[in-house]
Parts: sequence; structure tokens; C-alpha cells
Amino acid sequence: MESTHLLNTSKKRVKIHPHTVTAKYATQAPYSPQPGVHTHFPQPGDEGYDDAPSFEDFGSFLEETSDKKQLTESRKWRLTLFGSKEKDTANKLQTLGGAEGSEGGARAAKASGKGVGEQLASFGEASVSASRLTWVGLLGAALAHGCLIVLTRLASERFSLGPLFLLLVRSIVQLVSVAVPLHRGENLFGPQGYRLRLLCYGVAYSLSLCCAYASLTFVSPGDGTTTWRLATTALSAILAFLLLEERLGLADGITIAAGLCGLGLVLLPTADESNSDSQTDPVKFWRGAFGWSLSALAGLWMALALVGYRSLKERVGVGTALFTVSWTGCLLAPASLFLLQEGWSWPMSAEAWGLVLGLAACSVAAFLGMTHALTRLHPSLVSASQSLEVPVAMLLHLAVLPLAPTAPEVVGNVMVILSVGWLVAIKLLPARGGGRRQREEYEEILDSPIK
Repeated sequence: MESTHLLNTSKKRVKIHPHTVTAKYATQAPYSPQPGVHTHFPQPGDEGYDDAPSFEDFGSFLEETSDKKQLTESRKWRLTLFGSKEKDTANKLQTLGGAEGSEGGARAAKASGKGVGEQLASFGEASVSASRLTWVGLLGAALAHGCLIVLTRLASERFSLGPLFLLLVRSIVQLVSVAVPLHRGENLFGPQGYRLRLLCYGVAYSLSLCCAYASLTFVSPGDGTTTWRLATTALSAILAFLLLEERLGLADGITIAAGLCGLGLVLLPTADESNSDSQTDPVKFWRGAFGWSLSALAGLWMALALVGYRSLKERVGVGTALFTVSWTGCLLAPASLFLLQEGWSWPMSAEAWGLVLGLAACSVAAFLGMTHALTRLHPSLVSASQSLEVPVAMLLHLAVLPLAPTAPEVVGNVMVILSVGWLVAIKLLPARGGGRRQREEYEEILDSPIK
């Protein structure tokens, strides 16, 4: 920045240039700025001097709007498939606005009655409280998913109710969720400009459920659910990175990998399954292979659905998402019934209807916990926390259907429980010395001349 001074003058004007500031003294008439361009900065003692933007703010504005930065950003390859123009514009405006208000915000923070420690404590308490509610909802959703596995197996064995028929009844009951967007005055099919993406989310979620429930006809409910969860967790981490550029931390990645290894141990075949005639019978072999393929495909569709809602979290509410999943399920479940030629079997007793309604209630609770968590957490973390449904289902099976688990199943379930517990601990428990470090960094920012 250079400055040129011409003496023998009585009036001064300041002209701001993107690269230089030239102060000239002249006897001619004062400089008349162009309309809409603020080029005169009040001097000390003038009216409005304290409200004028600082040179640091103007420098940050030039840095954000310079041609060099725009050209550099234009060369970047944008990996975000689900990004929106409105979100990018809002981020840019927020960046510019944050530069203008940084000095005033720091001044207000110093002038307020609260100290730095009290402010950090209040911010930390609010964040931890919200995180605790999120994780409580996730653990409740995992418990509901475990109940779903047991209820689906009971309905199939005791009342001869097919899995896809249960999915259809569940989707019909969930249509009552239409009252939530209607009460809030929201559009049933999402806001304008996001309806196609919301439709794709609903179709992906319903296709995942159809594939998962259809696989129960060919493989056991435990194996099908475990494969579905393993594929969802692994693929959601990959798709979130490719489509949303959201990366997992090192600790999160190691914890999720340990949980996936536990799920793999649960899937190991038992001695009876290894010695069965399914290995030599081609019909049973291909039926099992088809069931495993459906479970893996269900994981792919569910991963796409989780990533899709993650991109819509600021535009679509949980109630609207539930209604979308419900009406798309009402369309896709009958189509799946027709393709697989699964018969219709209506519940004939009050106990059967109570079981079906309980299954629908558990599905709603699980959906609400998972979808709310997607607004704050990585999709892979959400799916990994739901791996707790496997040990929950095993414990419920021991209580309802006494079947002794094998050693690999016990070890795998213990690994899943430990991985989810460790994941919750590292997210909620504060690190030692973290508060003091945040306080020192915050005070350094307040005392810095460059805000």
C-alpha cells in the first residue's frame, strides 16, 4: 500500500483502490464519489467515524471478492452432487457479513457482563445438551430396530404374516404422519426446487425396506438384518465423502471399523450351517445367494437415502420425510409383493393386530431418531450407532425364543456394544484440558488487533 502526499493544500480526499490507497491534497472542488460506491471514510472527530468500516474489514472484503480468488475457486472440481445454489450464496454472504461484524462482536463481548469463561461454559453446555438428546434418540432408535427384528420374526412364525405384507401395513399406518406437515403449513411434497430430490430420497428409502424385507424370505432375519446394517454403514461413509465431501475423523473411522468387524463375526456360519445340504443343493444355494444380494442392495439404497436426507436437512422436516417414505412405501410394497408372488395373509386375531401396530410404532420411533440425528451427525455415524440393534435382537431372542448363540456371535455382539459405547463416549465426554485450550484461544482472538 503506497501513499502520495501533495503539499500546499487545504482539503483532503481518500480514494480506496483494490491494491493502493492514494491520498491527494488539492485546491479544486472535493472529490465526488460515484453513486452507490462508498469511497470516503470519515476522519477522527467527524460524525459517523465510529460506525465506519475499518481498513481490515475492507481488506477482507477485497480478499473475498478479488478476481484471483474467484479464478482459483472456479478451477476447483466440485464433488458435492447434492449442493444447492442458494446454500452457496448464503455461505458467501455469511462470510462477508462475518468479516464486517467481527470487530463489533468482539467489542460487545468485552463490554458484556459475562466473562470469557462464562460464555464458553454456556456455549459448551448448550452443545453438549443437544448432543446428548441426539444420542439418546439414536440409542432409542437402535432399541426400536431391535424390537422390529423380533416382532417381524414372531409375526412370520406364529401368525404366518409375510415380511412384505407387514411393510405394506406399516406404510399405511404411517400415513397419519401427514398431519405434521399440514399442521406446520408445509408442502406435503417438499419446498419448491427440492421436490425431485425429496422424491428420490423417499424412493431410495422405500426400496431399501422392500429389499430388506424381501430378503427375509430367503435368509434368516438375523443374517439379513446384520448384512443390511453392515452394508449401510460402510457405503454411507463412502457416499458421504463422494457426494457431500463429508469425511470421518480418525477416531470415528477406527471405531466404525471395529463395529463392522463385530458384525462380520456375527455373520460367520455355524457348524450346522456349514454341514447342511445347502452347499450341495443348487436351489438352496441360489436362494441363499439371492437373499444375501437383496440384503446388500438394501444397504446401498439405505446409504443413498441417508446421504440424500443429509443434503435436505435444512429444507425438509422430519414429518415431511416420514410422510414421503410412507406414501412411496405404499406404492412400492405392493409391487414387490406382486414380483415375488408373496401371498396376502391378514391378521385374524387381536393379538396379531396388536403385534402389527406395535411393529408400526417401533418403526416410527426408529425413523424419527435416525432422521433427527442426520441433521447433526455424519450418516455413517448414524448407521453405525444402529448396529446396536443386533445385540438387542439377540437378547430379545433369548428372552422370547430361547436359542443359544454361538461363540463368534457373542464376541461380535460384544465388539458392537463396545464400539457404539466408545463412539458415544468420545462424542459426549469433554477432552482433558480442552476447556482451558479453548479459553486461551478465545482470549487470544479478543486481544488480537486483527479481528
